[in-house]
Amino acid sequence: MNRSPLHHDLYLIAHDQTGKPLIHLSSLGVGLAGAVLLELALNGRLEITQGRLAVYDRSPTGDMIADSLIPAILKDRDNRDSRFWLKKVAEDVYDRVCGGLVAAGVLTRVTRRRMGVVSQTRYQPADIAPVVRARAGVRGAVEGGEQPDARSAALCGLVGVLRLEAALHLAQPSGPLVNRLRAIAREHPRPVNEVIGVVETLISENAIALYR
Repeated sequence: MNRSPLHHDLYLIAHDQTGKPLIHLSSLGVGLAGAVLLELALNGRLEITQGRLAVYDRSPTGDMIADSLIPAILKDRDNRDSRFWLKKVAEDVYDRVCGGLVAAGVLTRVTRRRMGVVSQTRYQPADIAPVVRARAGVRGAVEGGEQPDARSAALCGLVGVLRLEAALHLAQPSGPLVNRLRAIAREHPRPVNEVIGVVETLISENAIALYR
């Protein structure tokens, strides 16, 4: 069975059943951008080494967001810095991932009204199954005895640095659970650990900027 894109799973984990994001959108955008880069790296399209990107394979993955990034990187010959591209992708990746999930029928638009006035529009899961599968991949890596693959490790690491551990509904204390998620990611040093490290740095910078 084909696995859904990494950024799709992260998006689903990062929202509750009403479509409300569980963390600040600036942090989630960076996390989703990291998931896009990791998707390309783990599918053999990108090499990510010591903060530098190199296009290894131009063939499409089938995901519109990931596939649009390769031509953009190739066009900008002067900048192959992973930090630069994470920030660039993060600018609009949240809306693009949401739109892709709506187009695929995974999310549905729900508009609530009060006294005839539109008060809120959110995008809720059309079916709980994709959400359950996304969470199950991370839960299995945490609870299972077998070594998770690089994709599962990447998702664990992103969930850990974004502090989305509560969304897994595991009966474990938050601190040890986050440490376990990050430890799983560290077991796959390249490219998983490298990209997650940059994601964590950018999230920290965003948090500082919010309180200035």
